[in-house]
Amino acid sequence: MANLKEIKRNISSVKNTQKTTRAMKLVSTAKLKRAEEAAKRSRQYAVKLNEMLNEMSAKINKFKVGGSSSKFFNEIENPKVVDIVFVTADKGLCGGFNIQTIKRVNALVKEYKDKGAHVRLRAVGRKGIDFYSFQGVDLLEKDIGVSSAPTFQKAQEVINKAVDDFTAGESDKIILVHNGYLNMITQEVRQTDLIPVDMKTQSGDEAASMMEIEAEDEEKMLDELVRKYFEYNMHYALIDSLAAEHSARMQAMDAATNNAKEKVKKLTVSYNKARQESITTELIEIISGMESLK
Repeated sequence: MANLKEIKRNISSVKNTQKTTRAMKLVSTAKLKRAEEAAKRSRQYAVKLNEMLNEMSAKINKFKVGGSSSKFFNEIENPKVVDIVFVTADKGLCGGFNIQTIKRVNALVKEYKDKGAHVRLRAVGRKGIDFYSFQGVDLLEKDIGVSSAPTFQKAQEVINKAVDDFTAGESDKIILVHNGYLNMITQEVRQTDLIPVDMKTQSGDEAASMMEIEAEDEEKMLDELVRKYFEYNMHYALIDSLAAEHSARMQAMDAATNNAKEKVKKLTVSYNKARQESITTELIEIISGMESLK
């Protein structure tokens, strides 16, 4: 009988867990829709901003002797100090979402350390901070509460610390890493070599471009645009990561709900078998007792 009570208690416990995971899945599904829309809008803006930056830098390189003098475009062949800004979630229960980002960060750390560079980590998100703190790794920056509720102001604060270090000569390269939203069931780790900015050749007919730049303002305009480029890339990374986090949590909670359902089925079968064995044992005892009285 004690066995029956234990199985029944387990069934009740698993059913309660199933209710929780189902509710969390529904919450993540609702949040994902909002985050997905925000990510789509941000992506469109980021594409246009990148196109403008490419066009402006291409014009300056074409018409100015020696090209742009901005430090943000000067590629260093062997960087001595590399800053990695990476984004993880503030909360768990989202499968392997965070560990995928951490794996990419670890690979980058190894790559640049093998080249003799000093790597500094700037963490956004509690899960990444907790992981490296447990490993005994020193983090240059720790930002909690940013990835779970991203705003443009927060993104500015995070990335401007790294950019200021670069302009002060304390670092030679900045890399941005986050796990991004690909679709409802897939996330993709994305790596952006933020600084130095890659001077891409502007595609299309430059003669058809409507952009005109005054000679005395070109460098100032370019620096201001590049700053916005850094800030918005950081903002987009936070929004994209949040959408991917909700997607991963939705899948994880769906899988947990299904596993709980299967567990309840197995426990119910075990309960019925144990109950049948208990009834059979009682019947045998009753029959044996009656036989002994004859």
